[in-house]
Amino acid sequence: MKLTGKIIFITSRNATLELENYGKYDAKSPYDIYLNGTKWGASGKVVQPLYGLTPDTEYRLELVCGGETSEAILFRTDYEFVTLNVRRFNAVGDGVHDDTAAIQAAVMACPPQGRVYLPKGTYRVTSIFLKSNLVIDIDREATVVGTLERKDIAVLPGMTQSYDEQSDYNLGSWEGNPLDIFASMFTGIGVENVVITGGGTLDGRADFDNWWEDDRAKIIAYRPRMIFLNHCKNVTVEGLTIQNSPSWNLHPYFSKGIRFIGLTILNPWNSPNTDGMDPESVDGLDIIGIHYSLGDDCIALKSGKFYMGNKYKTPCQNIEIRHCLMENGHGAVSIGSEMAGGVKHVHATDCQFKNTDRGLRIKTRRGRGKDAVVEDICFENIEMDNVKTPFVVNSFYNCCDPDAHSDYVKCKEPLPVDDRTPAVNQLAFRGIRCHNTHVAAAFIYGLPEQKIDSVEFTDVSVDYAENPVPMEPAMMDDIREDITNMGLYINNVKRLELNRVTVEGESGEKLDIHNIDELLIDGEATNSFIYKEDL
Repeated sequence: MKLTGKIIFITSRNATLELENYGKYDAKSPYDIYLNGTKWGASGKVVQPLYGLTPDTEYRLELVCGGETSEAILFRTDYEFVTLNVRRFNAVGDGVHDDTAAIQAAVMACPPQGRVYLPKGTYRVTSIFLKSNLVIDIDREATVVGTLERKDIAVLPGMTQSYDEQSDYNLGSWEGNPLDIFASMFTGIGVENVVITGGGTLDGRADFDNWWEDDRAKIIAYRPRMIFLNHCKNVTVEGLTIQNSPSWNLHPYFSKGIRFIGLTILNPWNSPNTDGMDPESVDGLDIIGIHYSLGDDCIALKSGKFYMGNKYKTPCQNIEIRHCLMENGHGAVSIGSEMAGGVKHVHATDCQFKNTDRGLRIKTRRGRGKDAVVEDICFENIEMDNVKTPFVVNSFYNCCDPDAHSDYVKCKEPLPVDDRTPAVNQLAFRGIRCHNTHVAAAFIYGLPEQKIDSVEFTDVSVDYAENPVPMEPAMMDDIREDITNMGLYINNVKRLELNRVTVEGESGEKLDIHNIDELLIDGEATNSFIYKEDL
C-alpha cells in the first residue's frame, strides 16, 4: 500500500504528520521521512511530530517505504518574530535551582508570533502561568521537573464569592467539585491561542514517598495536575512526554477547541488516580496519536458532580479520538463518573487498547442528575488485546462518594424517575477485535427505570485468554469478583442490535440478556433465545 498522509499541526519550528489508512497507532511498516530531498529520519508510527524546522519556510515532505515514494506533501512553517531563550532570563537548567521566575519572565515578555524556548537542560519549577498568543517550545533534550515542596506551590481556590454575594468565581476543581487545588506545572486561566510543543519532557517526580502517599488527602490543597486549562480556548499540546504526575496528567476544564497531539503519557501501573487526561465540560477536543501507560483511566470524559453539572449544565462534547495506544490503565476510554452535565458526541477510531481493565467504560449512577446524559458514543476500528472486559456500561458505580453504597444507588428494582436520574443513549461499537479477553465480552447494565436507549454491535469479535485472570467486570455492589470468560451480559436496554458478532471460548451463554424491549440479530427482530451459531 502506497503511503499517503497530511500535516495536521504547524508552528514556526515544528509540524506533525498523520498517515492515512496505514495503521492504528503503529504504522503497518516503518518508513523514512524526507524533507526537501534530505532524509529527516524514520518512523514506525501513524502520527509523527517533525522537529528542527526553519520558520517561514516551504517544505516538500516525501515518505519512502519498500522502495516506493509517496506523493509530495507541501507545507509552510509559520512566521516567527523572535525567540526568547529562557537562559537569557537567568534560567540555570541544572535541575537544582528554581527556574520558575526566569521562565515566567520570558512568558510574560513574549510578543505575538514570538517563541519561548527551553534549550537542553533540566528546569525545576513550581508553576508556570500561561498567557494568550503564546508558543512554548521545549527542546527534545530539555526536561521540566516539578517541585515536591507543597508550601512553595500556589493554590487555586475552588470557589470565591463575588463582592455582591450574587455569584462566585471558580478556579480549582477536584473530582468534579469546586475545591482548592495546587496550581499545575503549566496552568492556563482564561487564555487562548496557546501552543506547548517541542518534544521535551514534563516530569512531576511523583512517587509513593510524596504525592502518591495519602493520595485522597487535602494537605494544604489537593494534588496538582501537570497541565490545567481553565476556561481556555484554542490550546494545543504537542509532542511532549509527560510522566510521574501527582494526579491527573492533563485537565482541560470548561474549555473549547483543545488539541492533544503526539504525546507520550507515562505513570507506573499502580500509581493512584494518575489519569492520562480528564477533559471536564470541554467543547471540541482532538486527541490524536497519544501513547498512554499509567495507573488509572487513560482518558476520562467528565462534566462535574451534581453541584457543578446542575449549576452550569455544560456537557463534555464533540470529542475525536484517533490513532492512540492505551495501556495498563483501569479503562482505555472512560466516561464519568463525574458527568452530571452530560457527555455527548464522542468518536473513537483506529486505536489500540492493551492490558487495560476495561476498553469502553461508562460510570454513572442515580444521583448524578437529569442532565447527566451520555449519548452518541461511537467506537470503531479498534484492536483490543488482553483487555479484561472490553465493553462496560455501569449504571450502579459504587466508588468515590459517601452515597456510593447506599440503597438508593445499588437498588436493582425500578425507582421513580426524577431530577436525580441519569440517562445513557445511543452506543455504537463497530469493527472491533477483542483478543485475550479475561472477564466478560461485555457487561452492560442500565437503570431499570431509565433503560439505555440503544446499543449496537456490528462486526465485533471476542476471544478469551488461555489463563484468564478473574475479577469483577464493573465496580458495583452485589456482583461476583471471580468472573472469567463471561459472554455478552446486557440488562435494561430498549433496543439491542447485533450484527456479525462472534464470541469464541466463553463459559456459559454467549448472550445473556435481560429486560430488552427490542432485539435485532443480523437485521432480524427476534424474541427467541435460540440464536445463530455465532450469536
